[in-house]
Amino acid sequence: MSTQFDKILPLLVEGGVAFILIGGVAGNVLGSARLTFDVDVVYDRKKENLERIAKLLKPFSPYLRGAPPGLPFKFDTPTIQHGLNFTLTTTLGDLDLLGEVVGGGSYRQLLPHTWVAEAFGVKFRCVDLPTLIKLKRAAGRPKDLEVLAELQALLEEQGH
Repeated sequence: MSTQFDKILPLLVEGGVAFILIGGVAGNVLGSARLTFDVDVVYDRKKENLERIAKLLKPFSPYLRGAPPGLPFKFDTPTIQHGLNFTLTTTLGDLDLLGEVVGGGSYRQLLPHTWVAEAFGVKFRCVDLPTLIKLKRAAGRPKDLEVLAELQALLEEQGH
C-alpha cells in the first residue's frame, strides 16, 4: 500500500498535533524529486500532544512496522510516553513518529530550524533545508546519503 501523504499531514494538522516534518516528504516540500514511501515527523512530547496523537491515529490501526503479525501492541498515550520513536504502519500508510532524531534532537531543539510550509491543503512546520541536510548526514543510511547531492544543489540554488 502506498502512503497517503495527502491524508496523513492534514490529519495531524487538523487534529492539533505539534510536529515538524522531516525526511523525504520534507525534502519534496523543499524541492527534491526523490521518491519517498513514508512520512517522518518529530513530535512534541508534551502529554496533551501525545494524547492527541494516540486519539487521532487509533482509527487507522497503528502497528509497529516490521513486527510480526499478532504481536500484542496497543498504541495509546502511555505507550507513547514510555517510548520515543515509533515506525508505524497504518491504514493510511507508513508514519515514523520520532520523539528525537539523530543530529537534530527533540521537537523543541529543532523548532528554531523550521519554517511554515503549505502542502496538501494545510500549513505545518517543516525543517529547513540546511537542517534536513544535517539530519540526513547524521542518519548515515545509504538512502539518506544518496539524496545529499541533490539537497546540497537545492541549497546552492537558493544562494546558501
